[in-house]
Amino acid sequence: MTNLLQRSILVAVVGIALQGSLVAQEWTRFRGPNGSGESETKTIPSTWTDDDYNWNIELPGVGNSSPVVWGDRLFILSADPQTAERYVLCYHADTGEKLWSRAFESTHHHIHAFSSFASSTPAVDEELVYVAWSSPESAVLKAFTHDGEPVWDKDLGPWHGQHGFGTSPVLYDDLVFVANFQELHDDERGTDAVPPPSFLLAFDRKTGDERWRIPRIKDNLAYAAPAIFQPEDGKAQLVNASTGSGMYAVDPFTGEELWSIPVFDKRAVSSPLVKGDLIFGSTGSGGGGNYLAAVRSNGKQAEMAYKIETAAPYVPTPVARDDMLFMLNDGGVVTLLDLPTGKEIWQKRIGGNYHGSPVRAADKFFCVSVEGDVVVLAAEREFEELGRMSLGEGSRSSPAIARGQLYIRTFSHLMSVGGK
Repeated sequence: MTNLLQRSILVAVVGIALQGSLVAQEWTRFRGPNGSGESETKTIPSTWTDDDYNWNIELPGVGNSSPVVWGDRLFILSADPQTAERYVLCYHADTGEKLWSRAFESTHHHIHAFSSFASSTPAVDEELVYVAWSSPESAVLKAFTHDGEPVWDKDLGPWHGQHGFGTSPVLYDDLVFVANFQELHDDERGTDAVPPPSFLLAFDRKTGDERWRIPRIKDNLAYAAPAIFQPEDGKAQLVNASTGSGMYAVDPFTGEELWSIPVFDKRAVSSPLVKGDLIFGSTGSGGGGNYLAAVRSNGKQAEMAYKIETAAPYVPTPVARDDMLFMLNDGGVVTLLDLPTGKEIWQKRIGGNYHGSPVRAADKFFCVSVEGDVVVLAAEREFEELGRMSLGEGSRSSPAIARGQLYIRTFSHLMSVGGK
């Protein structure tokens, strides 16, 4: 069997998995399967009390990193807010028992007040877990076995950005991708200062060898994590978002740009959500002007299908169910849209502020606020609030769903509920 045929079969299998049932899938990256934030598990309750947690543990340090899960192992990042020392942590997903931890010294540096030194979410496959963080001296991508043994370590060079590092690695086929975007500080704009170049990079999962890198336009720092787009007729594409390049697609194996469309005029913090031939992304700023762009592509070219400017998110990524798109904005306004057309079905204010993205478990979706409240809503065409619980501490992380359980990270705690 030729290498080309083997790869074609593997890509086909991965493509089928992306479209298949989400019930038993691992939660391998930021927002789970292909960044969708979806699971079909029905074992997560709408309401709970402190007595209902499977476990609730304190983490070393603080962070905004979200958990990922493979089998019975959960991986997450945390950091010391005073020294920027990073912690790679592994816990038993069913008991919360710490299985191992690794600490790495770093350099304390300026970050946004809402950020942390552990804002990136790991990625995990059947053999390795991949983590990323930065200091002004270098951004790094590291791979460990599930038992915490180091496998490879890549130094991506100096990193420059006033809001702090937050990009998360993403896996596809035998590759791991990192969007390494950089920008000038506000007080450097209009001067002769030049930040290091921005790149989208691909590495061999097993060896860490760089496969390709393509330059990206330096304008605003982007935090979007890529996703896979499968055109109806054609090969799988890696899609991502940034201000300068807009929504764009590249060949995941070569980095060749396949199409792009300039649909963003501000920073891209949320990540692409792929639904059929539609790819959703948002743009915004702390000062407003946010909007959601729905881009339709046939794999060769793209067009703006529709644009939502009312109560659009800056940081949270939307989540879908069938032909419904649930859009949660940073100020606690939820909008249900008809996914194919963008027509508003309902809009409600649920209160609180949100930097984590909502996730869906079957017919419910879960929103975790900065203030530390979980709001559970029915994923239906009629608005219904099903539950509201306090976590006792704030959060800027997105929950994970695996093993029939919901895993929630607050600033310094990690907890599990459901699955019984």
